[in-house]
Amino acid sequence: CHDLNGELHEFGSHWRNADCYDCFCSGSGISCCASFVRPTDYDEKKCVSIFNNETCAYKVVEKDDHSKECPVHGWVG
Repeated sequence: CHDLNGELHEFGSHWRNADCYDCFCSGSGISCCASFVRPTDYDEKKCVSIFNNETCAYKVVEKDDHSKECPVHGWVG
């Protein structure tokens, strides 16, 4: 299988790409799914969600002070 970057992967192999998707190569091609969940229920007026590519996770923090996390009441995959 050739991924979107042109890299060759063996049949049966698994990998995580640079966009934090877990991928699998099979005889029918490549399938990928998100390795992360998105925050959906938080105070969007006061807070902002920030994605970290190194940890493949979102953090929800106050817009005016990124050191303060906000409560999240819902997530979607």
